Amino acid sequence: MSDSNTTYFSNPSHFILLGIPGLEAAYAWISIPFCAMYAITLLGNFIILFIVKTEQSLHEPMYYFLCMLAFTDLVLSTSTIPKMLGIFWFNSREIGFNACLAQLYFIHSFSVIESGIFVAMALDRYVAICRPLRHSAILNNHMVAKISLAVMLRGGILALPYPFLARHRSYCRTNIIPYTQCEHMDVVRLACGDIRTSSYYGLFEIICTTGLDAFFISVSYLQILRAIFRLPTKEARLKTFGTCTSHICVILAFYIPTLFASLTARFGDNIPLHVYILIANIYLLVPPMLNPIIYGVRTKQIWDRLLRLVTQKGT
Repeated sequence: MSDSNTTYFSNPSHFILLGIPGLEAAYAWISIPFCAMYAITLLGNFIILFIVKTEQSLHEPMYYFLCMLAFTDLVLSTSTIPKMLGIFWFNSREIGFNACLAQLYFIHSFSVIESGIFVAMALDRYVAICRPLRHSAILNNHMVAKISLAVMLRGGILALPYPFLARHRSYCRTNIIPYTQCEHMDVVRLACGDIRTSSYYGLFEIICTTGLDAFFISVSYLQILRAIFRLPTKEARLKTFGTCTSHICVILAFYIPTLFASLTARFGDNIPLHVYILIANIYLLVPPMLNPIIYGVRTKQIWDRLLRLVTQKGT
């Protein structure tokens, strides 16, 4: 395309989110599961926060990290789903330039934070099983606070270049994003010129977060499994492994949709756009909804406390 037919502007006033192109007629139906998942996410994670705050016996490292996970899920889902529902219900497709950059920052930073929380939870399970007599000494409140701060800072700092890389580009031809939310590569693909810097940084960030986190979690669980297999009885092995099942389930609920969406984005050239967008939304919608359900059902202390709350309100 010649330069005379191309419009350049450094900061567009807004972008247009198309939602799910090709499924506009079904938006009312699509919004039902999206809205239901968001409602479950809000209810479940607020219940987790309330129970851990009010139940003194749950003031332990694992539940502190669980509260961080609940807060992260609330921020991650709230930064994306309301705008999706606005598109489905009110055809509200316009999003301001700065709001778009803020949204992509929250998506990337809190995804990294969530991954870091899983590493912290794996560390807690490792210490509890492999160093049980020193658990309270190693993971005291001061250490938990330092780990939590490190996890938050890592996510905030590593995601910080994304909005800066997107802001300091010139955009041309269109400001239309054919998706339901702003993500870094979706935005910079609208820019003129070479975007390899953004692509390389995105790859670097994935390796430094998801790659390293998955490695540390795997190493932790290898050590945990070694300790479990050394236990003398089958009952003891099952009971000890049962303390890890909730954590394993939420890890799988996070990493499997993320990996699936990532592979689809890179190798799913023959997948229709609307199918790809629905798949890409899985890692933003499903894990925040499943995490409180998994911990609520699989963790006896939380389940018992929830039943007491329901019983008291019913009487």
